[in-house]
Amino acid sequence: MDIAVSSSQNSPVATLLIAQQQKDSADKARQSVVEDILEISQEANVLLEGGSTIELTEEEEQIVQDLKKTDQEVRDHEKAHQTVGGPYAGAATYETQTGPDGKEYAVAGEVPIDASPIRDNPEATIRKMEVVIRAALAPAEPSTQDIAVAQSALQAKLQAQVELARENNEDEQEGNDIVNILFASSEE
Repeated sequence: MDIAVSSSQNSPVATLLIAQQQKDSADKARQSVVEDILEISQEANVLLEGGSTIELTEEEEQIVQDLKKTDQEVRDHEKAHQTVGGPYAGAATYETQTGPDGKEYAVAGEVPIDASPIRDNPEATIRKMEVVIRAALAPAEPSTQDIAVAQSALQAKLQAQVELARENNEDEQEGNDIVNILFASSEE
């Protein structure tokens, strides 16, 4: 209820009416601000809980569900490489795609792994390549790249085994030579 009162009237009733109008106007403004704050707070809570304030169609919801599934599979795949690869595995990096809900989802990933042989140490190389092979094949569904890494590590392991066998044969030959020398000198 708006009542116009001229400023020339100084009656207590007029002053009271003006004060009431100002209070009502301030109350309405305050209520509007409180409602805005509540709305923003609710939207923030939805976002913090991983939700979205965007209304999605059924088709978009399905896309989001598919992206969530892919994201989880990719992260599990890379985590398997990291866990089994231990000190030879690096940090995972992900290729992401933005979903209709505005969030980023992992659609591909990679974990670098050190598959280099250990110089002048075939036994350590064999142990390392066994870890690399297990890490490459650790995910439930290894990719073609994972299989290629495992094959390469297997080749390095086989080379190290050949090198170790060669060293053992050389050591055995040296041992035989020493025995022959000792045996020959004892006959004299």
